[in-house]
Amino acid sequence: MNPFHHLLANNLVANITNYTVWFAVTFWVYLETKSVFATGMIAGIYLVLTAAFAIWFGSLVDHHRKKVVMLGSSVASLAFYVASFGVLLATPEPRFRDVAGFELWLFVGLVMFGVIAGNIRSIALPTLVTLLIPEDRRDKANGLVGMVTGIGFLTTSVISGLLVARGGMHYTLIFALALTVVAYLHLFFVRVDEPRAEPHPDAPPEAKRVDLAGTIRVISGVPGLFALILFATFNNLLGGVFMALMDAYGLSLMKVEAWGLLWAFVSCAFILSGLVIARTGLGAKPLRTLMLANLVVWAVAAVFTVQSSIVLLTVGCFIWLFLGPYAEAAEQTTLQKVVPVERQGRVFGFAQSVEQAASPATAFLIGPLTQFFFIPLMTDGAGADAIGDWFGRGPDRGIALVFTLAGAFGVILTILAMNSKYYRQLSAAYAKPAEA
Repeated sequence: MNPFHHLLANNLVANITNYTVWFAVTFWVYLETKSVFATGMIAGIYLVLTAAFAIWFGSLVDHHRKKVVMLGSSVASLAFYVASFGVLLATPEPRFRDVAGFELWLFVGLVMFGVIAGNIRSIALPTLVTLLIPEDRRDKANGLVGMVTGIGFLTTSVISGLLVARGGMHYTLIFALALTVVAYLHLFFVRVDEPRAEPHPDAPPEAKRVDLAGTIRVISGVPGLFALILFATFNNLLGGVFMALMDAYGLSLMKVEAWGLLWAFVSCAFILSGLVIARTGLGAKPLRTLMLANLVVWAVAAVFTVQSSIVLLTVGCFIWLFLGPYAEAAEQTTLQKVVPVERQGRVFGFAQSVEQAASPATAFLIGPLTQFFFIPLMTDGAGADAIGDWFGRGPDRGIALVFTLAGAFGVILTILAMNSKYYRQLSAAYAKPAEA
């Protein structure tokens, strides 16, 4: 097994660990409180922390050896999981049922910091693809990265549902502590002959700092690159709806074990998608692939909850997850081509920060809006009177209506992006030879 495959396997273990904790705490909080507002807050906390730390994480990746920062990521996650486990043991269980309780949100905050510490790997790994993989094979390598993410989702959904059902967050955190140690020890002994990124000979020496202004200049120098990040930002604005409401919608239709098993099945789409990309690549125009994938995703999002159906939910989620790696791999392949390698960590971090910054607004807004407006609207309000005979009535139909509206808006946004001058500019920049 070559070092890149070891890195993929190590990231898989870390992904399984952190995704399990994230899924499990969302399941657990909803089951304890029965509050869509609470799950929306958890999604918002995740996205706020991601946006807040991504630029700093990117600077760490650029200024240090990638293996070192990945090891540091595991140490930080371990520390926060230990602290959260201490809070869990010291707090009487009934206090966690109070949505306004300090102990609940202290525990959630510590857990989410542990999850966020793992995000540094999502910035480090694409830069390692640039350094270790030849340009003509990077799209396929990015497909393998997507496949690893898919395997993580598949196993996570099963594990988190079973752990919460059997032992709540106690079993979940014991599992997380054990796997975090395993990931650290494995990576410690992996030999990575990581070539140092050589800056352009005319470029002035850089201080080891975040240098946000310099990163913005690099992005501004590539026509259409800011527009790509802005498009992904609006996409994530809508994606915040899914993060805030998907678990609540699924758990309104089935038990937590069944919901976990369903996610295990639909997460196979991630693996299948990654395998297809690794074999066939993204084609000569990855940006076009990105736009078409998003167009289909949002069209599906507009219709997969029109009826209260587990079959529709399953098919919609499968398509959504199958096309997700295409969009992610296309964006990464584009950035790896048009951004200087010595700046890629900060550009990936900046993109992650800006793109994720939009979602907290959605997540924080959509939970209360759904709880206090759309659910009453579709239970016994004007919406139930107007479309309830065919769309359905009840709390789950209020959540479903939000998905439908978000999907329709996403379709309109993608069509506008595909016809913009920025799309044509960035496509032309990507088509230039690497030397240019």
